[in-house]
Amino acid sequence: MFQLENLVRPNIKALKAYSSARDEFSGDAKVFLDANENSLGSPLTKWYNRYPDPHQLAVKKALTGVKGISAEHIFLGNGSDECIDLLYRCFCEPGKDNAIICPPTYGMYEVSANINDIQLKRAPLLPDFQLDLVHIETLIDAHTKLIWICSPNNPTGNSLNREDIETVLNNFNGIVVIDEAYINFAQQKSFIQELAEYPNLVVLQTFSKAWGLAALRLGMAFASTAIIEIMNKVKPPYNINQATQELALKALEEVGQVNDMIKLLVDMREALIEVFEAMPTVEKVYPSDANFILVKIKDARKIYEFLLTKGIVLRDRSTVQLCEDCLRITVGTEKENTILIDAMQDWYDHQTNC
Repeated sequence: MFQLENLVRPNIKALKAYSSARDEFSGDAKVFLDANENSLGSPLTKWYNRYPDPHQLAVKKALTGVKGISAEHIFLGNGSDECIDLLYRCFCEPGKDNAIICPPTYGMYEVSANINDIQLKRAPLLPDFQLDLVHIETLIDAHTKLIWICSPNNPTGNSLNREDIETVLNNFNGIVVIDEAYINFAQQKSFIQELAEYPNLVVLQTFSKAWGLAALRLGMAFASTAIIEIMNKVKPPYNINQATQELALKALEEVGQVNDMIKLLVDMREALIEVFEAMPTVEKVYPSDANFILVKIKDARKIYEFLLTKGIVLRDRSTVQLCEDCLRITVGTEKENTILIDAMQDWYDHQTNC
């Protein structure tokens, strides 16, 4: 049976979180003389001399209308990477506990585990890029605290079978993290609405992809109030700056525009898939539910290096398990996509004439 109390690190249980004066009152204050700020303002604007809302209440309130979930279930991080790091720090004791990843997958799960001295166990995806449930089960032991599942997956682009994810949620007494960074580009339903059914579930999303706000570094975690309270206890007091909060609020007023961009990117993704499937050097274009495609192609590394000489940067995944000879290609603007396709044709013409 899932017992959150048994998963939290003892030092985190005993931790007394940093508390500012602004944590200790509610309502509208007229005079702020608590935080040793520069009361005269700043060279930029008179507003940025004050510390931002440590709880990001306005952003969370706006998110409730978009995500259909109450603010108590929302954590905002300095990018999803902060959420990933916090989950390790809250629940995994360094040198003792372990977590499971399913490669090929997002690299920061491993980087953050190494930073926090957490053992990682690997249950590679099956050849069809789906979960190997039997392998996952064999890896779980008394010290397994987290299982990371990325769906749609990076770098493969596919969505993982929902029934398989539910099997993991129903049979693991630790925390299952579903990273839905690319969920807006997929047909599958988010797991956010399943939080009440699965107390061990954490869902990650981001403003970096569909919202087009990668430079702001704003990630979201959705979980039970108990898990959110623990993450809030450990995070820095002012982890989301004022400018990011303001711009996020403006973006949340433009849901229609975001949906239009998502549709356009999906249309361009499908068009790009058709073009690559017709290229003679391409062996396979994998199905994608993201804003990128994974292409298996002859001489992938050489093509990657050739494109660099043209000022075109892709992601070479050719040395990654199950992604041999593969390039990961983000859906660009129409102009960028055309430049890429023309450069690929140059490569093919050069090879043909040699």
